[in-house]
Amino acid sequence: MGSPAFLIGGGWAAAELYEPFLSAAGDAPRIGCVVLDEGDGQEQFARYEDALRKAGDCTPVPLLVPLGGRFAPESAAEVDGVLVCGGLTPAYQEAFAGCLEELPRLLAERGVPYAGFSAGAAVAGRHAVVGGWLLDGVPVCPEDTAEDLAEIDVRPGLGLVPFGVDVHAAQWGTLPRLVAAVARGYVPYGVAIDENTLVEVDAGGHARVSGLGRAHALRPADRDGGGDGGVVVKSYRAGESVPLR
Repeated sequence: MGSPAFLIGGGWAAAELYEPFLSAAGDAPRIGCVVLDEGDGQEQFARYEDALRKAGDCTPVPLLVPLGGRFAPESAAEVDGVLVCGGLTPAYQEAFAGCLEELPRLLAERGVPYAGFSAGAAVAGRHAVVGGWLLDGVPVCPEDTAEDLAEIDVRPGLGLVPFGVDVHAAQWGTLPRLVAAVARGYVPYGVAIDENTLVEVDAGGHARVSGLGRAHALRPADRDGGGDGGVVVKSYRAGESVPLR
């Protein structure tokens, strides 16, 4: 593990979820907000700026990436914390594809914390679950959660946390997608996060839940990570720690 990671499963009802992230970023931090700009980037940035300012004294800075563009990792050298925002998860993964090793290294070297909201949480994993709603043509979750993909798609992520992440778990019904990904061995294990819920993973690899919902930890039943065997799911509420080993 390098820098601390703060993973939010989506939702807008709990601005206080950003407080631990801001605290880790220091006094009155500058927060770089990475937003995939599909033509409304400034409007989307304003939503996160409002949430961050409600959570504490900070200066949000827009880091807009045009759809189809690549994120410039040197931007992380100019801020005290990086928040990767929500949107089309496959496009966010593509935006970071050129700096999957460089960005985590820069964050670790400078002690810059990372926060991910929805798509930003998904791409934090070493194996990024970017979407899909079918497994071998069989539906496993609602089609409108598929992120414009058909089959479950797992791509290289930033590796800031060692597990696969899915989001909007209870609200969008995405937990079965992560169950399928773990059962098939696409990810070794995973954490699905409800909306308005934070999983805080410190630099030592310890994870703690806060917020209004739950985090759901998934592991292969046989713990060897192979085949299409069963998956053990255990849910954790605010104040509880999620075992990651």
